[in-house]
Amino acid sequence: MDNLQLYKNCFKNSLSINDEGLDELEYNSIPEWDSIGHMTLISELEENFKISIETDDIVDFSSFKKGKEILLKYKVKI
Repeated sequence: MDNLQLYKNCFKNSLSINDEGLDELEYNSIPEWDSIGHMTLISELEENFKISIETDDIVDFSSFKKGKEILLKYKVKI
């Protein structure tokens, strides 16, 4: 599985959503991505990509697109 698919699966599994509109998804734009869903997503990303995301990046992780940029910082190319 490539990193993009793994990234998408992290969103789908942690937020219990499907692929529809994933590329435009933003924090708090759906009920599932609230503060608890956000931490579940971060945990899923850390586990799957074997990284530890810094607090500032957790706060800055505001959309599907922004998340890709943040993961590049951790040498995860999506």
